[in-house]
Amino acid sequence: MTATDYPITCDGLSKKYRGADALEGLHLRVPAGSIYGLVGPNGAGKTTAIQTMMNIVRPTRGAARILGTDSRRLGPDDFARIGYVSENQQMPDWMTVGYFMNYLKPFYPTWDDALANEMLRGFDLPLNRNLSQLSRGMRMKASLASSLAYRPKLLILDEPFSGLDPAVRDEFIEGMLESAAGGDTTIFISSHDLAEIESFASHVGYLERGRLQFSEEMSSLTARFREVVVTLEAPLTELPRQLPATWLRPQLAASTVRFAASDFDEERTPAEIRQFFAAARDISAAPMALREIFVALARRNAK
Repeated sequence: MTATDYPITCDGLSKKYRGADALEGLHLRVPAGSIYGLVGPNGAGKTTAIQTMMNIVRPTRGAARILGTDSRRLGPDDFARIGYVSENQQMPDWMTVGYFMNYLKPFYPTWDDALANEMLRGFDLPLNRNLSQLSRGMRMKASLASSLAYRPKLLILDEPFSGLDPAVRDEFIEGMLESAAGGDTTIFISSHDLAEIESFASHVGYLERGRLQFSEEMSSLTARFREVVVTLEAPLTELPRQLPATWLRPQLAASTVRFAASDFDEERTPAEIRQFFAAARDISAAPMALREIFVALARRNAK
């Protein structure tokens, strides 16, 4: 395994604040060229994970490597290959947009003037306006433009969609994907906006209460989760005991049983259902949206 294969690796990465675990034992591999979405509810530890792996805050234990470098030893040459956009990112408000871009250019040997100008035009950013005078959406677009202008090997975005109206959000995503598609940029993005992540991410990880619940390709995740409805020949008064743990939030309503299957298989799952419900007359299984999957997982973990 090399930095070329996995631009981000975390091994047991943990962070405590006042004795409480904000991040606990994060083991993560982000494949090169992927668009990796780290999702989870607010307070799950997504920002802590990013800040720790980027050495913005020091880990309590564990380690991370970014583009092959121990995150605790990241230097100017490494940061020249990393783009970073955060919802709480501080910017020099006194600078104009044009001055800001020209100021950054000497720090990045791979700065692409043509790309920078293309993004400024595409985002309709006013060169002579101070950053302090920009709306939240325009500030986020200015941050993205400045981070993509040098064609980074790794682009990290921390909750970039928060507070953006739908039109600006779509423009932001389109600019991010178009610019990254021209090279070999790996995108790592944290968000609780599941519908947006589902629309473009190739990989997804689910973080809850500081722990990574799973990490896999989006296609694999959506293939194994199904909303299952079992229609019985006759009503039941209660569900059988010791149903499989992979059947999430099972519900009984007369002669209908519903649950979310987290390891659905076209042959095995119907056979298992008939073991518990011999009187099953019909079994249907429908794909689940990412939001539905995480609601089912959150309810299970809450129990």
